[in-house]
Amino acid sequence: MSMMERSDPAVSKARLRLWLRLLAVTRMVEGELRERLRGLETTLPRFDVMAALSRAPDGLKMTELSNVLRVSNGNVTGIVDRLEAEGLAVRLPVEGDRRAMLVRLTPQGTADFTRLAAAHEAWVDQLLGAVSHWEAEHLIEQLKAVRDDLAQRGTRE
Repeated sequence: MSMMERSDPAVSKARLRLWLRLLAVTRMVEGELRERLRGLETTLPRFDVMAALSRAPDGLKMTELSNVLRVSNGNVTGIVDRLEAEGLAVRLPVEGDRRAMLVRLTPQGTADFTRLAAAHEAWVDQLLGAVSHWEAEHLIEQLKAVRDDLAQRGTRE
């Protein structure tokens, strides 16, 4: 990208409009997903915790889980408490660290998450149905380029 393009007011305005559109669409999709998950008697934060745990079958320490989700330990603790009370997750002591606990989905938690994840994927597919496969792949690449540029400059992802 040339310096000329960076300082062009028309380009700057277009990027601002893009940012505002990304925010608006994200909020709309997220709101719809929250509503649909509520219909399955769960929440988006709970879904996010289960998703993170499903990607770590050996479990995650509470601090690792908080870091993955970019939320405070306090936010995660309440969700994990409820998952554990429902038999969907377990806390296990970490060998060699008496203060740390490892959180892992139970077989029932894995089965429940698999069902929720399938519904979530179908909803996202439906909500983003106006975007073709090629357009989705192209947008993914463009957003990766933005992410990589920001990471290179030290901006928090």
